Amino acid sequence: MRVELVTNLKRQATKILAELHTSKEAVLITEHGQPSAYLVDVQDYEFMQRRLEILEAISRGERAILEGRTYSQTEAKAKLSKWLK
Repeated sequence: MRVELVTNLKRQATKILAELHTSKEAVLITEHGQPSAYLVDVQDYEFMQRRLEILEAISRGERAILEGRTYSQTEAKAKLSKWLK
């Protein structure tokens, strides 16, 4: 991962963004020697967001199972048939 100072980003934003799009490597922006932000390619960011949504849905499903909030196949069919009518 590349690391850039925020001052470099201010001076060379176009160059840094062009390199980011070419390399697809995230860029860590630092301020006063401390991590401040990450620059990532738009497609990579959107991919990560979709992946996170899927993982959150799996987590909700696992939690429902642990809490006993599930239906048998027969119960699910009955509920869906009422809903789909």
